[in-house]
Amino acid sequence: MKDELFNELIDSIKEAGQIMRGERKPSRVIIHEVPDVKQIRIKMKLSQNKFAALLGINAGTLRNWERGIRVPSGPARVLLAVADKHPEAIIDTLYSEIGKTKAKAC
Repeated sequence: MKDELFNELIDSIKEAGQIMRGERKPSRVIIHEVPDVKQIRIKMKLSQNKFAALLGINAGTLRNWERGIRVPSGPARVLLAVADKHPEAIIDTLYSEIGKTKAKAC
């Protein structure tokens, strides 16, 4: 590694340490809003069991999200964002996939 790149890396590590200790403010803060899972489900007019099945998750996980005990992250958060903005896309895509899976099983 070239000295210049190594020194930049060291400076970045020191800066991260200062931010973590509260000695310096980060240059930017990214805030991820927690989706209102219950509202999304209600908007799609689905029961907890059907919505959980549609998302491919355990109904208990869905209940924990709706109660605020846990929060969805990663791919689940993205899927919920799509469900919120374009519920028809989720239903069309996932129901057709469920149908294909059932057809293969027969």
